[in-house]
Amino acid sequence: MAVLVIFRHGQSVWNLENKFTGWVDVDLTEKGVQEAKAAGEKLKPFHFDLAYASDLKRAQHTLSIALEVAGKTVPTIYNKALNERMYGDLQGLDKTETAKKYGEEQVKIWRRSFDVPPPNGESLKDTTARVIPYYKTEIEPKLKEGKNVVITAHGNSLRALIMYLENMTPQQILEFEIGTAQPRLYELNLDLHVLKAENI
Repeated sequence: MAVLVIFRHGQSVWNLENKFTGWVDVDLTEKGVQEAKAAGEKLKPFHFDLAYASDLKRAQHTLSIALEVAGKTVPTIYNKALNERMYGDLQGLDKTETAKKYGEEQVKIWRRSFDVPPPNGESLKDTTARVIPYYKTEIEPKLKEGKNVVITAHGNSLRALIMYLENMTPQQILEFEIGTAQPRLYELNLDLHVLKAENI
């Protein structure tokens, strides 16, 4: 059996400022740091062989803080395949102002449809097309060996992964809320069948 724990980064500066962040490399707020520490407390009972994070510092810092609090020294790999989805022309814009400019319905489509990207950005379908191949080639072989893995990433890159792991439809995953720094535990057999999926 193998254990996989995934969680989103803690609150970032632009989460707090209600801005579309995407690939902009903003850091954690003080609240985000505290959320990462709380996640670390939840990781204490588990042993990990490998850790992964995106190429963005809000995920990397969340992971390093959580592992430090948990007392774990784990080889860590960063890869942009796990990055948040690229929000294109919306990056840096205030979400409320953007809704006023383009209309609530249009912004909801950009944020919550599966295959409609914002201007010059990625849809969740596009994000899935880079997250899942990376997961299959890089992480699944480690889980098949019985290694335990922890991943810190972003709301949309984790939606892609959860949809894959839990066989959700695009509609189901778009309604699935992913809180900041809330670890989700998967127990998998060595055929990678999910035996348990729950927040911890």
